[in-house]
Amino acid sequence: MAHRNWLTAGVVCAIVAVVVAAGAYFYSDRPTAADSRAMILPVDPAPLVVVTKGGDRSFSIEVANTAAEREAGLMYRQDMADDHGMLFVFEIQQQVSFWMQNTPMPLDLIFVGQDGKIRAIKHGEPQSEAIISPGVPVRFVLELKAGTAARNGIEYGDLLRHPAVGTVSGPGVPPSDNGDAPNGGAG
Repeated sequence: MAHRNWLTAGVVCAIVAVVVAAGAYFYSDRPTAADSRAMILPVDPAPLVVVTKGGDRSFSIEVANTAAEREAGLMYRQDMADDHGMLFVFEIQQQVSFWMQNTPMPLDLIFVGQDGKIRAIKHGEPQSEAIISPGVPVRFVLELKAGTAARNGIEYGDLLRHPAVGTVSGPGVPPSDNGDAPNGGAG
């Protein structure tokens, strides 16, 4: 009788172990902001192009277009190529706020309106909990390594081109400004 109880207990433990292992496998394939590890999204096949006064600047990007992807962003990322970035895509144009907690790289945060035009460029300090916001509603945010915007002549009013960035105006989208938007380009 004791032998059968040991056998039953062993089978039950094995089943529990398989269920736990399967759950860990299926629910942890993509890190979240709470995982303490970097989320790496696939590189989008289309390059993101910034149209500047000095010419077009091209970047390979990861596109964060879900809430979980936007939450994790570049957290825990130790390094990134100079011509690489992450584009955050929001469902609607809105006020957004970012912070750099758990982000060891200094970044340029480029805030972009529904029309694809840059509304503000801000700088993010590593590991900071300071709120970074453009002061105007935006639809997209492009994060690049710190200093990339300045080195490439990327400025307020420049245009981003990428399939994820719409360039048509619609209801609730303010008209293009005349350079008088709050924080327009100051960073």
